[in-house]
Amino acid sequence: MKIRYVMLASLLAATSCAKRPDAIVPADIPMAAYTGSSCPALARELVKEQENLASVSKAQNDAATGDAVGVFLIGVPTASTFGGDKEGQVAVAKGKVQAIQNAMRSKNCSAG
Repeated sequence: MKIRYVMLASLLAATSCAKRPDAIVPADIPMAAYTGSSCPALARELVKEQENLASVSKAQNDAATGDAVGVFLIGVPTASTFGGDKEGQVAVAKGKVQAIQNAMRSKNCSAG
């Protein structure tokens, strides 16, 4: 009986852990939000959003690692429990990067 409770607690802890950034689906950001911008403005915005994505992805990766360590050591996903999970921010940043890239393609902007 005790083993069942331990297994249930382990399962619940594992399912509430922070996801790795590559496992997070981009948020649906409409390309129309960027189609009114010029190609140079889109290029600047893309660089800014890619830097933001890298930053929140690093924080999310750290949270996932912290959760894995916390679950292993004490059975609790510590980073997620204390607000370290940045899944929503990663999803939005990924969505913005995709929307900007799609807007650039639709306007035939150069990639460089």
